[in-house]
Amino acid sequence: QVQLIESGGGLVQAGGSLTLSCLASERTRSNYDMGWFRQAPGTEREFLADIRGNGGSTYYADSVKGRFTISRDNAKNTAYLQMNNLKPEDTAVYYCAARYSSRTPYVYWGQGTQVTVSS
Repeated sequence: QVQLIESGGGLVQAGGSLTLSCLASERTRSNYDMGWFRQAPGTEREFLADIRGNGGSTYYADSVKGRFTISRDNAKNTAYLQMNNLKPEDTAVYYCAARYSSRTPYVYWGQGTQVTVSS
């Protein structure tokens, strides 16, 4: 069982930056895919970005492409989401998740961290 713990959320002004971290409770295999999602009140959970375990390819939702960067440090069991040029519409609870491969669903989820962007 892998437990994921997000950190780094908070309050930031529009145009600012934050970096979220996702620490795994145990060593995650280097071939796990890691993803970031978010959910604002009254909306469905939205995919933001993922990084593949095999090869490290990255994928982004159009809404964050060019502003957010996903990365991982397998030695530290940690995935990151660097968020730049934040907008009020980025306000949400942000979740990290892990899956065995791109052919399987995300099965491990963190508890979420709140990001609030003020205008």
